[in-house]
Amino acid sequence: MQEDGLHCKGILPPLTTPFDVQGQVDFEGLRHNVARYNEAGLAGYVALGSNGEAVHLAAEEQALVIEIIKRAARPDHTVIAGVNELSTRAAIAASRRAGDAGADAALVVTPYFYKSRMTQAALRDHFMAVADASPIPVFVYNVPQNTGVVVDPATLAGLGEHPNVAGVKDSSGNFAALAETIRLAPAGFKVMVGNGGILYPSLLMGAAGAVLAVACAAPHACVGLYNAALAGDMALARDLQNRLAPLSQVVTAGLGVAALKAAMELNGFVGGQPRAPLAPLSDAERERVRAVMRDTGLFPEME
Repeated sequence: MQEDGLHCKGILPPLTTPFDVQGQVDFEGLRHNVARYNEAGLAGYVALGSNGEAVHLAAEEQALVIEIIKRAARPDHTVIAGVNELSTRAAIAASRRAGDAGADAALVVTPYFYKSRMTQAALRDHFMAVADASPIPVFVYNVPQNTGVVVDPATLAGLGEHPNVAGVKDSSGNFAALAETIRLAPAGFKVMVGNGGILYPSLLMGAAGAVLAVACAAPHACVGLYNAALAGDMALARDLQNRLAPLSQVVTAGLGVAALKAAMELNGFVGGQPRAPLAPLSDAERERVRAVMRDTGLFPEME
């Protein structure tokens, strides 16, 4: 990967997509959220990721979401757009649409429907073809908990030799594999951790930054952890990691997107309900999110 000027050293939240009571995209709510996030010291935003419910949005809605985030973001923010198509041809087309909508880079998910045939060679060919044709830099999205497909560190390192492959968002939570990717990757290849439970050790190993769901609900704490690690304040970084980890778990593997939106609402952001077939939280689940947030000590107004 040649140096591309993308600003990814820091925290990028994968922004949720708010919906109104009729189930339509709440574009004003999205603008409100980005305006608040702009004051948190973030490196940028990911639009249309897993937490953005991209697979539940029509193509027209996806383009508008990217455009609104790009316009509302600060000029120095990097905006990365999810590409969630399962064929190489469709992924190329989606990366082009993302570029047209203003995205600075594309986050391309691994094809997964025919997962038994998604060998490392097939994955390499897919991402190389998308990178060849994409007008914007490409990040590989390694999220096996959703796809059942894993991109090996050696495959990622090989992809990193392509001048239009910017890096990887690794949400696997497999710290050993992430560390091996960092070790093997060529210069300029950005390894972005996507699991809040291993943010601190990943930064110590050399991750460039992170794309974290928990940053949608607790942006200042995530930025604080990143800055503390960068400054060598390991006591503060460890403390913030220990506080963030339980919240990260409950809004990802625990209760998912609906819980993340609930946590955002409890911190003054526009959350809203998820789009069907995702179900809203029960009252008991919402109280669980509230209790976890209170226990972190990161939200004093809730105590």
